[in-house]
Amino acid sequence: MEPAITKENFNKVTDTGVEDRQLDCSLTGYDYILPPELIAQNPVVPRDSSRLLVINSTATGNNLAPLHHIFRDLPELLHPGDLLVMNNTKVIPARLYGNKSTGAEIEVLLLEERQNNCWLALVKPGKRFKLGSHIIFSGKNSSTPQLTATVLENDAATGGRLLQFDVPPGKSLVELLDNFGEIPLPPYITTTAAADEQYQTVYAKQPGAIAAPTAGLHFTPELLKKLRDRNIHQAFVTLHVGVGTFRPVEVEDVTTHEMHEEWIEVPAVTVEQIRATKAAGGRIIAVGTTVVRSLEGAAQSGELQPFCGKTNLFIYPGYQWRVVDGLITNFHLPRSSLLMLVSALIGRPRLLQIYQEAIASRYRFYSFGDAMLILPEGREKYEV
Repeated sequence: MEPAITKENFNKVTDTGVEDRQLDCSLTGYDYILPPELIAQNPVVPRDSSRLLVINSTATGNNLAPLHHIFRDLPELLHPGDLLVMNNTKVIPARLYGNKSTGAEIEVLLLEERQNNCWLALVKPGKRFKLGSHIIFSGKNSSTPQLTATVLENDAATGGRLLQFDVPPGKSLVELLDNFGEIPLPPYITTTAAADEQYQTVYAKQPGAIAAPTAGLHFTPELLKKLRDRNIHQAFVTLHVGVGTFRPVEVEDVTTHEMHEEWIEVPAVTVEQIRATKAAGGRIIAVGTTVVRSLEGAAQSGELQPFCGKTNLFIYPGYQWRVVDGLITNFHLPRSSLLMLVSALIGRPRLLQIYQEAIASRYRFYSFGDAMLILPEGREKYEV
């Protein structure tokens, strides 16, 4: 197994200057200023008409400038024999509104199920929310029985609460959420006309996420068929997007940031597809940072293996890649772990330069925004 990249040995595995290496480890090195009007409030229609910024050469190559495309151009930008790996998680109606027994209004955001309808959740307002308190949720129609939950304990890692939901025997909370919850959109989407299905990928299958794997939102059934017709294959993993993905990095030394665990499944059939693709000379293109974390998390023994469990893998510059060759991703928030992950592919200074070009070219940012494609030939090369 390759050694972990730490602050102490980071200087030995990168070929950037000392100042850049220090900024790679510093939270302030991942800042940029985004005009508020570039935060996309609505998705484009059709999905594959979003813009696509393509990085196909390294920082030392002759062609430094990224290329401007439309997402539907993807079949011509990839090679026959490449494998797209996608996250088939499905967003659940995880935002609920209820009342305490005193009548006080409560907002709950479900994060993850721990066991038997016991969920970790963020609760607002959370202060003075005592253990043993009850929350009552009313259904969307008068014929739906009320749903209740009891606060069992606090969770120091997230500032959330463990809530035990009282559901009918033989039922799970997820089965009831359509009657009680709402699809949670990120807080930076404040004025949207988007329908719930526009915040799901067209291949969403496994319920459990509280946010969409947004790089996948650009695909349409027609585009997926065109990719297959061009012999560009598709495989799936599952990562239920949770607090680990969107939790902000709050430490100045990013090497000390601890990711919250998220549940992933990398099935044996996907592992076999990846092995066969690599053996035939194809490239592994991850659709989104959640797929990156899934594949690389399942390869921490040194070799990709089928995996079902939790990962807290944190990827930042200097990371030694095991599986992923290229990446499709949206544009991410400043100071986020997602920005650090993408920096690990192409280098932080260059990524910020590309972001500045995207801003100058009026690309749309974040969940409903445009995308970028990092091809294998555009990756930063780190030498150990």
